[in-house]
Amino acid sequence: MTAIIENYWITILKSLAHPTRLQIVIELLNGTKCVTDIHEILPSSQANISQHLTVLRNARIVDFAQDGAQRCYYVCRPELIEGLLNLLRNEQPEIVQKKAQCCLRNREDGAE
Repeated sequence: MTAIIENYWITILKSLAHPTRLQIVIELLNGTKCVTDIHEILPSSQANISQHLTVLRNARIVDFAQDGAQRCYYVCRPELIEGLLNLLRNEQPEIVQKKAQCCLRNREDGAE
């Protein structure tokens, strides 16, 4: 896997890791909204929402269309984001091992 792809994945995951940005993306999946629309839904200032939208734009998760003086934001990679959210919603049980053998230790002992 190339470093460029890994860095892009890291950027996407870090961008979605903030609760406000995640809420913004979820709202935008329901349809295009401007900052004032998002401000009415979320308990953040318009300036703070704009800062979060900039992070999401830099990660190429959202983009905007200009409507006069207003910017209307939308999710520009909806399949990617919906796929990630579906994976998170489909929480899998944790695997618990009572006794794990380290493969490195086995190799040092001569076993494979």
